[in-house]
Amino acid sequence: MQSRRYDHVFFDLDHTLWDFDTNSRETLAEIYSEAGLAALGVADFQSFLQTYSHHNVILWDRFRKGFISREDLRWKRMWRTLIEFQITDEPLAKKLSERYLEILPTKPHLFQDTISVLDYLRDKGYPLHLITNGFEKTQHAKLKYSGIAHYFTHIITSEAAGIMKPHAPIFDYAMQQAGTMAHHCVMIGDTLDADILGGNNAGMDTIYFNPQVPADGEILPTYIIQSLHELKALL
Repeated sequence: MQSRRYDHVFFDLDHTLWDFDTNSRETLAEIYSEAGLAALGVADFQSFLQTYSHHNVILWDRFRKGFISREDLRWKRMWRTLIEFQITDEPLAKKLSERYLEILPTKPHLFQDTISVLDYLRDKGYPLHLITNGFEKTQHAKLKYSGIAHYFTHIITSEAAGIMKPHAPIFDYAMQQAGTMAHHCVMIGDTLDADILGGNNAGMDTIYFNPQVPADGEILPTYIIQSLHELKALL
């Protein structure tokens, strides 16, 4: 690739730069201990973690597709988890959900090479931006506590934009904010049916980063990387 083929670089946040799995695991461990869930019948933290993660994936997918509200997503993933352990305490589920959202954004873990790659791109003169399906307050807190907020010129959340990836209008809105056009941009993310499909639909080139889930051939990114470090050879 020719150096500086793009004028603007857009990133996803969760699972791309910010290590959601590590941060969520630490948060859930704190909640498990703080709430005394072992005494309530959740004897195994690993089972609690896996059960919550299972329901979180299902409900996020339903939220992205517009089947449930933001509030439903935020507390029903915990409610469904507790029910699996025969705990039918709705107030407890809502309390734990609130604690999760308080603690999670303060966790600072990033993927390997995040800082070195952001430094590299900044030093090359790229304006860097974020397009994320996360909530406004939560995503800004993640950036603050992980120490990377200063790298980004524009931070576009689905909550602020009023629409979620993969719908093209959120990408159009982000490009409008950045004052650029699709053929000058590249989108980097970990989710084929949100980041890559959305970027493709908006006319951007796309870079898929998710070693755990290979590209399936139905949604085709422009490039595939196995580590963030590889971006230095592409940009």
